Amino acid sequence: MTNEKVDRGKTHSISQMCRDFNVTPRTLRFYEQKGLLSPARRGWTRIFNYRDRAKLKLILRGKRAGFSLDEIKEMLDLYNLKDGQRKQLEVSSVKMKERLVALREQSLEIKEAISDLENTIKVVDGMLKEKMAENSA
Repeated sequence: MTNEKVDRGKTHSISQMCRDFNVTPRTLRFYEQKGLLSPARRGWTRIFNYRDRAKLKLILRGKRAGFSLDEIKEMLDLYNLKDGQRKQLEVSSVKMKERLVALREQSLEIKEAISDLENTIKVVDGMLKEKMAENSA
């Protein structure tokens, strides 16, 4: 977490959001279409506030962790309950712990795949070396 001071009254254009979060306008419109973001409008212009920025941070973190957009939306939608965010925090905690377990399992599988591939490369390179030696003899 950063210690940046949040100006709750400050608004941001779509181009500012794209620059700040390294996303495309198409991405922001897609998230809006999916109900993940709901910027205000001034004519055709989208106006993003501090909540939109916070939501976009959470969306991007969620995607990086491997959550689907539906899962992210479910967690964001719980924010609007009138229970002081308790349900959102409970559901998010469970989902994040489940995702962490899945990522750790994937990490082990990837390490095994890398090891298998390294061993196979050694065998193939050895066979190639033998073939090259046979051809030069």
